[in-house]
Parts: sequence; C-alpha cells; structure tokens
Amino acid sequence: MNQYIEYATQSFTLPDICLRLRNVLDDPRSDMDDIAMLISVDPSLTAKLLRLANSSLFRFPSQIDSIAKAVSVIGGEALYNLVLAETANIAFKHFDNQYLMIDKHWQQSVFTGMLAKYLAKDMNVRGSDRFFVTGILQNLSELVVAKCNPVKYQEYIKDDSPGTPWDKQISHFGFMFSECSGAIMEQWQLPMPLFYPVKFAHNRVKLASDLDVSLLTCAIRLSVVHFQREKYPDIEVITPDMVRLLPLDDEVLQNAILFAQKETNKVAVSVM
Repeated sequence: MNQYIEYATQSFTLPDICLRLRNVLDDPRSDMDDIAMLISVDPSLTAKLLRLANSSLFRFPSQIDSIAKAVSVIGGEALYNLVLAETANIAFKHFDNQYLMIDKHWQQSVFTGMLAKYLAKDMNVRGSDRFFVTGILQNLSELVVAKCNPVKYQEYIKDDSPGTPWDKQISHFGFMFSECSGAIMEQWQLPMPLFYPVKFAHNRVKLASDLDVSLLTCAIRLSVVHFQREKYPDIEVITPDMVRLLPLDDEVLQNAILFAQKETNKVAVSVM
C-alpha cells in the first residue's frame, strides 16, 4: 500500500488554498472576514463554491450570493469541506486513466457522499456536511491503483469470484481502497474527522464502536448495492456489528437512495 500512498502524495499536492484556509480556521485571531477575503481572490473557486452553497447540500430559504454570506450562514468548516470537494474533483482528473470511466467513478463517489450526508443528517450527527467529502474521497485510491498498476487492477475488475469488493481488494492488493484513500488523506494532513472514517471503513472493530466509521461504511455499501446489484447481490448494508450504532430501517435507506439519485447529477455538475 505504501507505494500507492507515496505515488499519490508525491504526484498530487493539495492546492495552496486548502492549506491556507485550514491555517486561517485554526487561528483564533482570524474571523469570518479573513476567510471570505482568502477565498474571494479566486473568482473561479468562488463561483463553484457559491453553486455548491446554493445546492441541495444546504437548503436555505434565500440565495447565498457572496462568500461572506456563505461563511456567515454555513460556517467556515462547511466552506472548507466545499473547497475539499472541489479539490477532490481536481484530484480525480489528475489520476484519470484509461482503465476506468472517470465520469462514472466521479458520479458514484458523489452519490456515496450524498448518501453519507443524508444518513448523518437523519441521525443528527454534528457537522453532517463533512460526510459529503468523506463519501467522495473514500474511493480516490482506486484511481491511483488503476493508474499506478494497471495490470493488477485489470485482474481485480475481471475477478468474478464470490465475495465483496473489499474482500477482493484485500485478495488482490493486500488492502482495501478505502484504507488506502484514508492514508492518502492523512498524508495530505486533512483533519482527523475526515480521514479517520475513510481509513477504517469496513473495519469490524471500528464498525461496532465508532459511529462515523459505521455511517460511512453503510453509505459505501449502499452505493455498491445501488450501482452493482447484479455483481454483488448479497452485500449486507448494515451488518450485526453496525446495528447498535445505526438503528436505520429500510425506509430511511430507501429515502437516502432517492435523495442521492435526485441530487447527485446537480451537485456533480456543480463541482465539475
């Protein structure tokens, strides 16, 4: 796994705006004006963030027409997450390769992010918008693996043996894509609430003890069932390890899918 982490972190670095914004947010002397000023100097980023702020991710009764208003309404941390969502799009394009369809991969990643955000909001998890980012980034390393080791990746995608995608990932590579993605996010020095659930998705011990991990894992599995039902018909979305932390019934899961179906295309286009 280390070779993929090293390849990803050396060939793609976070844009300067991510690091500067993180520093401003962590500086107790900074205020909302400092955040707005930092972002507003980039007209392209400003336009994309305003489209996202006015999207279904946030349902505000009035139009958010400036970064200053976005900061005051949704907060600096939420805005940071939107910057990361745009950064994820840049990263996906950077690792684009001929062995998978980038548009389809991006759409499923955004769909997973929408599922995770919906479930987090349904369970009243604080800072639910961060799950949109974790959902998008949890499968970043599949692009990295496909580009870095195409022969091995093709063997993986052609594997029709029984088992879940993450079982097959361990069999072919020795790790799960989400685990590698989380490690890449950690190397990029993203905040722990973002990389930790990704790094430990599908980990049985964490599934039984950590709500963020369990929630993101549920969204990943629900997304796989939705997009690859024929290939993986027997996936348990909520396993016995997760039931205590995720008392979600079928109605909630179906509503999450309907929400993600409805909103993914609009949000994906906004980020693209």
